Amino acid sequence: MTIRTGWVAAVILIGLLAPGAALGQSADSDVRRLTGGEEWRTDFSRHSVPLSEIVSGGPPRDGIPPIDQPRFESADEADRWLDDRHPVVVVEADGEVKAYPLGILIWHEIVTDEVGGQPVTVTYCPLCNTALVFDRRLDGRVLDFGTSGRLRMSDLVMYDRQTQSWWQQAVGEAIVGELTGARLEPVAANTYGWATARELYPDLHVLSRDTGFPEYEASGRYGQNPYAGYDSRRGPYPGFISGEIPGDLPAMERVASLDVGDGWAVGFGALEHLGAVNATFAGTDLVVLWEKGAASAVDRRSISGGRDVGQSAMFERRVGERVLTFERREGRFRDRETGSTWNLAGEAVAGPLKGERLAPIAHGNHFWFAWVAFRPETELWRE
Repeated sequence: MTIRTGWVAAVILIGLLAPGAALGQSADSDVRRLTGGEEWRTDFSRHSVPLSEIVSGGPPRDGIPPIDQPRFESADEADRWLDDRHPVVVVEADGEVKAYPLGILIWHEIVTDEVGGQPVTVTYCPLCNTALVFDRRLDGRVLDFGTSGRLRMSDLVMYDRQTQSWWQQAVGEAIVGELTGARLEPVAANTYGWATARELYPDLHVLSRDTGFPEYEASGRYGQNPYAGYDSRRGPYPGFISGEIPGDLPAMERVASLDVGDGWAVGFGALEHLGAVNATFAGTDLVVLWEKGAASAVDRRSISGGRDVGQSAMFERRVGERVLTFERREGRFRDRETGSTWNLAGEAVAGPLKGERLAPIAHGNHFWFAWVAFRPETELWRE
């Protein structure tokens, strides 16, 4: 099934109507509303959130079609269509590195794949700016995912094809069905601009536009943004999320977020100012590195032409028994303890620690409104 850019208008309208219509309805009517005439094997009697919070996003189940058989191309081939600042999700595992352009993900939202032999699902919710990767193994079973066509608090609700349980993409947790309460293990991944990704990983493989949906490439959709102007809004589409957004960050500011305990986050504004933020949270000494070089996927019609929102990476800042303190000086990342120079992939490229690599930490780059909706007690880093 093809997707038309005009479906965004339908999303807004349905989002405005559905929550109010659900108020006071019984669980049975909630289920009828949620299924919309589609047949589901989901056990709707089991859920960890009010069903009334889940609304239609417009398209039906898999109307935004996931990529189940991804094909890849070399960096040289990808250079033919990827501009320097085009954002790509980079996943590295067991010596293999793959990049997934948001210009493709924005039209499919889910890619089922393996990286270094590890089964993963690569996901992207444009409304929340959540480009997240999960291990799709759960209790000895390998799951694969589709798009339910539903949203909760503006975020993509996925479903697994094995049990048809529904999953909240922003936190990787099953919220409806047999697997309610289960959580997927996050996989460390960073969203870089294409030029940065290629410089850091020259031998990486890139998700090809040959996705199995030839009408998408033929119509020139890949690399285009159906949500033009979304990034400049003061908040999410009305109806998808209600109530005041806590904290003192703008609703649409990006945050580097860590989903441990109640959560931890630092705004991109602080990261742009400092370049490196050192912190300790939940017993882990961590650092977030930031530099310019990646376009917003939801700003201009052409993704590569979007404003530069920067790129972040999160690591443990311990090397052996030593905890390092990072700073950005003269456009480079250095640790104060040894004066070694580091790149955005967490590798020391010069100095006494040359060749050392920091352990990556799985993190997201949520919009603030999306992060705090799911982790309202999050610890927000401040200067």
